[in-house]
Amino acid sequence: MAKAKESKKSGFEGSLERLEAIVEEMQGNDLPLEERLKRFEEGVALVRECKKSLEGAAKKVEVLVKSSGGKLESRLFDEVRERLRETGEGEYEADQEEA
Repeated sequence: MAKAKESKKSGFEGSLERLEAIVEEMQGNDLPLEERLKRFEEGVALVRECKKSLEGAAKKVEVLVKSSGGKLESRLFDEVRERLRETGEGEYEADQEEA
């Protein structure tokens, strides 16, 4: 039954779409308790997949920064954020949440 309603999309988008469908199904009163538990388990697994995908994507995000010579360089997001933390230049919301 769950397979029939699964999205044809794959990866993050497919997982997110399926997760949204599970939330809708569970908000209704049509599912017996055992089915709700199955959906909950599936939802937890999908949340973990989505989190893993987002963490992987964050590591791949590149930010263009100016070097001391004025030349644009490509750097990984995590490298730039760490450099900003060390120098105190600029802030990110994520930095504020961690504090």
